[in-house]
Amino acid sequence: MAKSLILGNGELFVGFDRFGQVQDLHFPYVGLENHVALNHTHRLGVFSEGQFRWFDDPSWKITITCSDDFVGEITAVNHELEVELKFTDIVYNEKNILVREVHVHNLRKDRAEREIKVFFGQQFQISESKRGDTAYFDPRPSALIHYKGRRAFLINARVGRKPFSEYSIGLFDIEGREGTFRDAEDGVLANNAIEHSSVDSVIGVTVSVRGGAIKCFHYWLTVGKSIKEVQDLNAYVLDRSPVHLIRTTSDFWHAWVNRQNFSFYGLDKEVVRLFKQSLFVIRAHADNRGAIIASGDSDMLQHGRDTYHYMWPRDGARSATALDRAGDFNVAQRFFTFCNNIISEEGYFMHKYLPNGALGSSWHPWLRNGKIELPIQQDETALVLCVLWRHYELTRDLEFIETIYNSLILKAAEFLTTYTYKDTNLPYPSYDLWEEKYGISTFTCGATYCALSAAASFAGLLGKREAALRYHDAAKKLREAILKHLYNPGREMFYKMITIENGRMKFDPTLDMSSFYGIFNFDVLPIDDERVKKSAATIEKHLKLQDGTSGVPRYEGDNYLRMSGQPNPWILTTLWLAQYYIKAARTEAELEPAKQWLSWVVKYALPSGVIPEQLDPTTGEPVGATPLVWSHAEFVVTVTRYLNKLEELGVCKACNPVG
Repeated sequence: MAKSLILGNGELFVGFDRFGQVQDLHFPYVGLENHVALNHTHRLGVFSEGQFRWFDDPSWKITITCSDDFVGEITAVNHELEVELKFTDIVYNEKNILVREVHVHNLRKDRAEREIKVFFGQQFQISESKRGDTAYFDPRPSALIHYKGRRAFLINARVGRKPFSEYSIGLFDIEGREGTFRDAEDGVLANNAIEHSSVDSVIGVTVSVRGGAIKCFHYWLTVGKSIKEVQDLNAYVLDRSPVHLIRTTSDFWHAWVNRQNFSFYGLDKEVVRLFKQSLFVIRAHADNRGAIIASGDSDMLQHGRDTYHYMWPRDGARSATALDRAGDFNVAQRFFTFCNNIISEEGYFMHKYLPNGALGSSWHPWLRNGKIELPIQQDETALVLCVLWRHYELTRDLEFIETIYNSLILKAAEFLTTYTYKDTNLPYPSYDLWEEKYGISTFTCGATYCALSAAASFAGLLGKREAALRYHDAAKKLREAILKHLYNPGREMFYKMITIENGRMKFDPTLDMSSFYGIFNFDVLPIDDERVKKSAATIEKHLKLQDGTSGVPRYEGDNYLRMSGQPNPWILTTLWLAQYYIKAARTEAELEPAKQWLSWVVKYALPSGVIPEQLDPTTGEPVGATPLVWSHAEFVVTVTRYLNKLEELGVCKACNPVG
């Protein structure tokens, strides 16, 4: 199930399902630990006059959006109950507090007053373990507290100054217990005050509302590393008021997203809105200590063996450059500092990392055909250097570059220079960016060329002439090798990959969008080179989907999460095609295909601005991780490149104030 709304502040991350219920809650790192996760939900339900409906009941019509001030807006209407609920949701930007403002609308036409009860269920799996949790009612602040070890969660609600009316605590998913949430379905909670083991809880908020009238109340959840901390945060909410927290959080994110004066010349307002929402989603996935995770969507566990709650240097690099291009240099710099801390002594990055810097899970082996091989994707090391140079071009922060030159730039550059066949000047084999094939891929070669060029520029910048010449020479030789070995004139496209078998090259002619992108994006060839033009035509004719949703799959025959007879289109690969048209444009009119692809992404984004990894090619429904931060990053990059092109064409002088 896609996450329909994402909120976060760099420590507390909250993901809401399509019913407006909390289904992911990460703390103290974004991506680590998830205290709700798979098959657990913070349920919402309503009781009135003998009828009860949980929000996943089909009688509800629920819409979820994210406002222009970056607060969640959820509307739930139930005509059987004759009630409408409107939620305004924020994660406070300064402290680890989730606030939900709820407006309860009695839809009856008569003016009679009726009681409506709103129930909030909490199913924690603290620190991703179901044993040893405790939940209890604390009468001093009139709140529920869940805790285990160094993790604590406090739940509270107020109708004005009046506390929530009832509660219950019990067991779930253990000893045959389905969950305490069932206690709510008769409209009355048992007020059981404590339980331990696998524990859930429910609170009930009662409002009396005349027909046609609306009553407002607030629910909040405070999160910390101790009971005292969450109690102090609860006192903070009561002192400042939930209304104040919502207003100041909205003001902060509105200012953060709009601090750069982009013109957005010629772009539809829906594209502009999704650009800003994408920045917000990327930032919500960025931990304050530097990691930018690929996705907070835990539902990937239903399709595989793990989540996307990791920092891939590949995905993180694309997200960091998106934020850089939009003018948020601070988050990008923290990402590069994180990379500086995790790079190996030999100068490469491993497959992926936990947000605390520990090594993540992997399926890349150290042994292949009886030989020791590095279990890496070389493009991940290369991409970090590539986008780091762009970071410097935008910030001119030479002092920061000096602090990480020896420990990051030099290490990576030396690795990339030496991890190479001396006879062909091509890199040694590694896993491709799709994490599937082992060999010498065109994309990896293009990224490595970009990285070596960046390393030469960094070395020259710092007066290290010998190193600059050596990296420049390595980049030149690699470019020549790419053009000699990796272009396939028969298909008028670059090969996906070369594999080495018994000392001989074997060429994979599969059309892969990353092969095309790896040539024009990393400036291996100029955009007007005939080989680039022919590759673009080949992609348009043979890889881009010609019916259904349209869009561009990753490569021919891609079966990952395949939904029909043709491969799924990916958002990011489709945006790469848009970026080609932007780079190739010589007039404003030639930018039209790129604008159409941006509108295509808007069409298939969720109403809240969440962009998926892939689409069902027939229905357009989200497939894979939703959101995928890389999709949002490519959307931001595409928009900023469009604005830069307008400046280059002289259409406007300051379309992009960042540069």
